[in-house]
Amino acid sequence: MKSVIHSLDRIGSVGALLAAVAAPCCFPLFAAIGATLGVGLLGRFATTVLYLFQGFALLAVAGLALSYRKHRQLGPLAAGLLGGLALAYSFYWNWRTELLYAGLAAILIASVWNWFCSRERARAEPVLLSVITCPACGHRDEETMPTNACLFFYDCVSCNARLKPQPGDCCVFCSYGSVPCPPIQLGEHCCT
Repeated sequence: MKSVIHSLDRIGSVGALLAAVAAPCCFPLFAAIGATLGVGLLGRFATTVLYLFQGFALLAVAGLALSYRKHRQLGPLAAGLLGGLALAYSFYWNWRTELLYAGLAAILIASVWNWFCSRERARAEPVLLSVITCPACGHRDEETMPTNACLFFYDCVSCNARLKPQPGDCCVFCSYGSVPCPPIQLGEHCCT
């Protein structure tokens, strides 16, 4: 299920870009650029492209909603919803090109903003896998670090040496691991 949500999150950002690409049949500025790039042949299918355009915008907002569940930043979702509402209002109640452009811009800005929020959250999560290397025999073992307690000793399976934290370190992961313990990664002072 996580891979499906992760894929839909990525598709949401792509949906905003595809919505902008599908717009050449609707907007004069994009039509000129599209004709230059050879997208003018879509002009015959303008009504179909309009429905696809709305679907891509809906997909972008759905991706923003799924991404909100991950990073809990309301800004990108709110901007995407406002952009989607502006598009819907312009399509179904009162056709205004300015409002359509504003809705497109809002969804595009929300997608870029969402991308930055997702990257910040990925950097904020501590790494829990660490490789402990025994200084006595050189044996390496991949261990998952606990998030709620420190590991004050580790028994090497190769030479049966008991590893303890070096002076100044809070746990064996900080002394012998490839990655320091989660509290140190998050900027806290100690593993207490």
